[in-house]
Amino acid sequence: MPEEKISVIAYSGYRGEETPKKIILHGEQIELVEILDRWVEEGSVNRATKRFFRVKGSEGTIHKIYYDDGKLEWFLKTED
Repeated sequence: MPEEKISVIAYSGYRGEETPKKIILHGEQIELVEILDRWVEEGSVNRATKRFFRVKGSEGTIHKIYYDDGKLEWFLKTED
């Protein structure tokens, strides 16, 4: 699956970037109206943690995004 670095406006709690509220995709700000699913994956080699979210945007599209705790960046994961 290809990945695209994106900007996210998130609620920041004790862990930092915790819960996404808006994503900025190709210059357009999209409100996230619902978090449909969330999970954490840890790499087997470098133990890098990624926090995934499956979210519904205000435009009606389902997006799969994740926060890379090692890189401190957000990414959009798209289907091939």
